[in-house]
Amino acid sequence: MGADGRRAWLSWTRVVPVLAIGALVATWGRDLGAVLVLIVAVLLAGAVLAAVHHAEVVAHRVGEPFGSLVLAVAVTVIEVALIVTLMVSGGPESASLARDTVFAAFMITTTGIVGLALMVGARRFHVTLFNAEGSGAALATATTLAALSLVLPTFTTSQPGPEFSPAQLTFAALASLALYVMFVLTQTVRHRDFFLPVAQKAQEQEQEDCDEHAAPPSGREALVSLGMLLLSLVAVVGLAKVESPAIEEGVAAVGFPPSFVGVVIALLVLLPETLAAVRAARRGRIQTSLNLAYGSAMASIGLTIPTIALASTWLDGPLVLGLGSTQLVLLVLTVVVSVLTVVPGRATRLQGGVHLVLFAAFVFLAVNP
Repeated sequence: MGADGRRAWLSWTRVVPVLAIGALVATWGRDLGAVLVLIVAVLLAGAVLAAVHHAEVVAHRVGEPFGSLVLAVAVTVIEVALIVTLMVSGGPESASLARDTVFAAFMITTTGIVGLALMVGARRFHVTLFNAEGSGAALATATTLAALSLVLPTFTTSQPGPEFSPAQLTFAALASLALYVMFVLTQTVRHRDFFLPVAQKAQEQEQEDCDEHAAPPSGREALVSLGMLLLSLVAVVGLAKVESPAIEEGVAAVGFPPSFVGVVIALLVLLPETLAAVRAARRGRIQTSLNLAYGSAMASIGLTIPTIALASTWLDGPLVLGLGSTQLVLLVLTVVVSVLTVVPGRATRLQGGVHLVLFAAFVFLAVNP
């Protein structure tokens, strides 16, 4: 291996994920002191930044929309594994964990990530441009998935409480998986052009996207980055779980409800997508940001619900999926605002601000339900 190869392997984007995995193995299941909590938090932040870097390397190799799809699916698969692990070890107290996590992911992606991307893009280009056909299809799929899995259980009568009967849960799981597969085929095969970025102002785009003119990485480099991306995401989700007792203590110390812990962990897990979406928005690639946001929302529901349905065959206790009244209002309002944002295919700071206010309302009501 030459000097350039050694420098590549010793770069922080490859060293930090390995250190983070080592910290995860060393701290898993242990009570951490203040110093270790701080070290883990630093490694968690480093793993997030490394994940964004490697996701961009993979995206540069495979192009859009495959790059954003790889990041969204990778994060969600690991998130689903974390949810199942927590439900297995959590007992009856974890009955609503899947619902709370999926709803938090939906709100964070469709209001927080979308709002931040639109605000950043509009600040740079004044009016952001994106493909209404692709974004509309993604929003419609995400909305249908949310309604089937999170809204209907509140109103069904076969089972007491906001729960599905076994037959209903099976139908929701199969429908969710089918919708997600259909969307992925549409995004990557049939109508890939609907999900490609729309050019902003030519001169500004050329200056901002100078990295796009660089030669794409080799297949070997892309495979290494894919492996490091998965390693980084495992570290992010695992260290978020390791940090959860400290987060719980912090949440309790400031008087927030215990359910807010799930929001904090969801925010940590979705940090790689958030940073990637913001960086894409700064380059004028708003469609990439929307692909990441809506893709993550769809993957979170479309992969979690089938997995939880399968896991429910051996999990004890109820599985609460139906949203409460406050959550239903937020969901409906988010969908209506998202439709009005997506349909024109262009947005300004106002639309970004509206989405961010909705995100702030979600966080505030999670603190003060």
